[in-house]
Amino acid sequence: MNESEKLFHLYLISDSTGETINAVAKAVCARFEGARAIEHSYGLIRSSKQLDRALKAIESAPGPVLYSIVQPELSSRLEEACQSFDIPCISVLDPFVTILGSYLGVGLRGQPGRQNPMNKEYFERIAALNYTVSHDDGQNQHDLEEADIVLVGVSRTSKTPTCMYLANRGIKAANVPLVPGVSPTDDLMSLTKPLVIGLTASPDRLVQIRKNRLLSLNETGETDYIDPSYVKEETTEARRLFARKNWHVIDVTRRSIEETSAEILNIFQSRDEQEKGAL
Repeated sequence: MNESEKLFHLYLISDSTGETINAVAKAVCARFEGARAIEHSYGLIRSSKQLDRALKAIESAPGPVLYSIVQPELSSRLEEACQSFDIPCISVLDPFVTILGSYLGVGLRGQPGRQNPMNKEYFERIAALNYTVSHDDGQNQHDLEEADIVLVGVSRTSKTPTCMYLANRGIKAANVPLVPGVSPTDDLMSLTKPLVIGLTASPDRLVQIRKNRLLSLNETGETDYIDPSYVKEETTEARRLFARKNWHVIDVTRRSIEETSAEILNIFQSRDEQEKGAL
């Protein structure tokens, strides 16, 4: 890091996945010379309780807020809190460049496209993608301890696409399938460093997805893989495992990959904040 570089906290708060404001933040921050943002993302903020965690973080380490929230009561509360903290609170429709420029007091960069530089973060993202690809579908479980996040679940619970999405955010994500009749490995069961999250879905939804998968492979025979009673037992056993290990559980039945990933990142950041607070 350049010693003359000005660091500042930047909070990105959204009632959706946060992808839009993340993109806006990168594009805007790239235009300022001599400053670098420490980003804090809070997605799926749809209640006062969920907003409380973000406000607590803002109060402890103040910095500008970029937000996208539809509910007037939540956006008003966020703006009022930021006003009391004496920090800018900017809607995605506001002139963010002007306000942030005033806050930072630094010059603008004239070079476009600086939001995607080949810097340390870029290479960390590539490393995360390489790790995720080599640890897909239960591969290379001997070094799962090196992962940031490990997703566990029965077949067709969106483990792989979710891991790839997380990897594109610089997260080393691995996934391990739960196979009926096969015990989880000791490598998985003994994890201490990674955040382990169990993904589940309704049996009816899983049966539908699995049938579509078999049709795409020109497989038309009846198997336990799509038998409703077997699938229900699979999901029940998975939930029992998650409960025994006290792993976080996310039901992906009605969630997009982006929504699931946003929730995982919320849990990951919350754990990181708790660990830092305990130091």
